[in-house]
Amino acid sequence: MNRKELNPESSPQAAFGARLRELREAQGWTQQVMADKVTYASSHMSAVETGRKLPTLRLSRRLDRVFGTSGLEESFERKWREIKQGSLLEGFPEYVGYEARAVELRLYNIGIIPGLLQTPGYAKVLADSAVRRGSIAPEQGAERQRFLAERQEALVRERPPMIFVIMDESCIRRRVGGPEVMKAQLEHLVAFAELPNTVLQVAPFDIGERRTFNLPVNLLTLPDRSVICYAESQTQGHLEREGTAVIDMLTEYHQLQAEALSQTASVALIKRLRKGSP
Repeated sequence: MNRKELNPESSPQAAFGARLRELREAQGWTQQVMADKVTYASSHMSAVETGRKLPTLRLSRRLDRVFGTSGLEESFERKWREIKQGSLLEGFPEYVGYEARAVELRLYNIGIIPGLLQTPGYAKVLADSAVRRGSIAPEQGAERQRFLAERQEALVRERPPMIFVIMDESCIRRRVGGPEVMKAQLEHLVAFAELPNTVLQVAPFDIGERRTFNLPVNLLTLPDRSVICYAESQTQGHLEREGTAVIDMLTEYHQLQAEALSQTASVALIKRLRKGSP
């Protein structure tokens, strides 16, 4: 019998199948025995295990009950959610785990409002656009919005982190959705800047070559005061923990803060755009 080799590093779907095979074989079960326990056809379970068919939330929860993995770090439901977040770049789910417990966040974005500052309407337009392009499935679009809402909620806690945000001017000038969506988003930015634990700055176009980053960058200070960096391109994300590299990125972030508009000037610009003025 041919045995398909699985590389769990190749995709969340492959990781799900590899974990399923690992636990099934540890129990000494055939695919038929496992299929009987979760009341699915053995052909269906074979397809899930080899990555030819996507698992469902219902199946994932049944597998967790059968293998006793509910609520664990390596639960099937968690792996299912990683599959549904398959449009997320490599390294990003791991980054989000750090983000939820960071004491300071420093964010820089180009082109679109940073996710943590997006309104539901703005986020929905972006997700719906990706669905129309065929980049993600409709259910992935809905999962992307849910995932973003969870990230935002994680930062509203008893002792919220300090959040520094620098947005390239393109973020607030690029029209996303209709006028009402954009107006609500700009109003949200103004309200965000008024919070006691936030600093919001716009890096104007006219700083030219003094803009230190050409890609989005997130820098997190963790409770032990260590700093990690997450940067991404169109197709790849990278989480960096090396001391020297992260310190260099932090220095460049501070240099960009010095070149960007003050929070007062940034908010004034956002308010003008909200009113339709150039």
